[in-house]
Amino acid sequence: MLYRFRIELSDMDRSRYETLDFRTALHPSESPISLVTRALAFALNSQEGLEFSPGGLSDPDAPALHIPNPHGGARLWIEIGNPSARKLHKASKACNEVKVYTYKNPELLLKEIASAHIHRVEELQIFSFDPRFLDRLVEGLDRENRWNVMHAEGSLIVSWGIDRVEQSELRSHKVTPHEK
Repeated sequence: MLYRFRIELSDMDRSRYETLDFRTALHPSESPISLVTRALAFALNSQEGLEFSPGGLSDPDAPALHIPNPHGGARLWIEIGNPSARKLHKASKACNEVKVYTYKNPELLLKEIASAHIHRVEELQIFSFDPRFLDRLVEGLDRENRWNVMHAEGSLIVSWGIDRVEQSELRSHKVTPHEK
């Protein structure tokens, strides 16, 4: 099923104010909470060249979102959920900047990362949303979504409709490098 997002973005942390209009499909194996997390990650990283991976979730080796490098590979690689350490290692070797936006328990991901060898592990950027916040966004999910998204100092506010407003902290997690 295809979903459309029209987002009025006010990202004060990046001094980015713009209107985003994009469509993305809900893969048969994907949950609506993952779709909402992808839409938020797209908004929070919006910049020229950002795109959903062409194969989507059907290509397990591709990122959920990326900015292609004109010389091959990617400049930015974004994963959703709790990707494997193997995939994060590959991403860190292939690209300058790797981010993960998780809707799952971030402690499980951080534990896996700490026990694995990942290239440039200290440069990984891990973010999580409050699951209740995402659940409330999923409750309001429609085929056509018009959101106002405001991001400032780790606080995220999403409003839509006449009186729907949800607020959450966008938590950033410190990655502990593997001890040799």
